[in-house]
Amino acid sequence: MRIGFIGAGKVGFSLGRYFVEHGIEVTGYYSQNIESSEAAADFTHTKTYYTIERILSDSDTLFITVPDGRIRDIWDDMANLDIKNKIICHCSGSISSATFFDAEKRNAKVYSVHPLYAISDKYNSWKSLKQAVFTVEGTKDGLEDIKGLLTDCGNKVIIMDGDKKALYHGAAVTASNLAAGLFHLSSKMLERCGFDRETAEKALAGLFLGNAQAIAEKGPVEALTGPVERNDRLTVEKHFEAFDGEENFDEVKEIYRRLSMELVELAELKHPDREYGELLEVLKSK
Repeated sequence: MRIGFIGAGKVGFSLGRYFVEHGIEVTGYYSQNIESSEAAADFTHTKTYYTIERILSDSDTLFITVPDGRIRDIWDDMANLDIKNKIICHCSGSISSATFFDAEKRNAKVYSVHPLYAISDKYNSWKSLKQAVFTVEGTKDGLEDIKGLLTDCGNKVIIMDGDKKALYHGAAVTASNLAAGLFHLSSKMLERCGFDRETAEKALAGLFLGNAQAIAEKGPVEALTGPVERNDRLTVEKHFEAFDGEENFDEVKEIYRRLSMELVELAELKHPDREYGELLEVLKSK
């Protein structure tokens, strides 16, 4: 497999270097920003391409690693090119391979290949990609080959249906981006207790990181602590009383209520001998 990259951002840099380090042939990079493609080629010890036609000619597999809104544009740019027997992949978490809408008529195999990992540093994130679970969906014939490319690198690969991509991406956002929202919400709550913002964020950091590490290492059931896990109905009721005493806290109450109901589910798994019915009724009534 000879892999070329169209797009030379963080994902292109990281995947290219990751593949090279695992002995997979990477032909090089094409980007509208020549400096970016040159930097990526230098980083991966590969070649800079100045036209899509040339990188397509030299590669049997193309990874389109551009922002989601540009994927369809690149596909349109390839409309008049010979892609017969080529493998075309994009790396969007939310878009399926169906964006390559007429691939079958053109005898190309198309896939979405997404690492469930936050790639934040184009020069260093490749080192941690071994931890990522990849999802793959697309043309049935050849799906195992794409899976094999990643499993040979040591990664767990989940084959999924294209119509589940939006739900899959929503799950990833909930665990990553929305966690930042919860942290910010907690910080604002501490500010109402007299903290300034900087102190609040520093105070929460250890709690946040320690809990995240425990969840990552042991899973959410074993990592669960706090009043819901203890079946401490009185403390939960006091929280709601405190929320009722604050102005404009209706949304905070709803977030707390809904997430605490999820925690009850975890607590029941951790302590199947305990009865959480009264606590659940408190949560439902608030």
